[in-house]
Amino acid sequence: MSSIATLVPEPTDAELAASALRGLDAARDANIPVRLSLGGSGGELEVPGSALVALARVLDSFAHGEGVTLVPAHAELTTQQAADALNVSRPFLIGLLDAGHIAYRTVGTHRRVMAASLVRYLREDDARRTAASDELAAEAHALGLS
Repeated sequence: MSSIATLVPEPTDAELAASALRGLDAARDANIPVRLSLGGSGGELEVPGSALVALARVLDSFAHGEGVTLVPAHAELTTQQAADALNVSRPFLIGLLDAGHIAYRTVGTHRRVMAASLVRYLREDDARRTAASDELAAEAHALGLS
């Protein structure tokens, strides 16, 4: 897949996605390959266990009626696409870029953000927030507030 793809579930897909997600849970935890039946065509397809995490996330979003956007790690995003992915304003994203928190390159006068760089920032930001939350919880416990 070489381009960004947005998948939006049909209203009837939610229940089927929820059912499929429940069926994947055991295999996903074991990280073993899974054989999927192709329905009407009668064929089967073997899916690597490592791909089940991504499939489970898509199914979970579909089960909740939410669309999913798939972005290859090598894809370059515009600043607006990157801001949308982070759910922040474009000016806020520009501040992150200028501060060096997210790597980018310039094409002419436009910035392009590598999807992999955006994912790296998201993981680092999640780790920072988790550490801050853990620290606050420890302080609350030390003060007898929990």
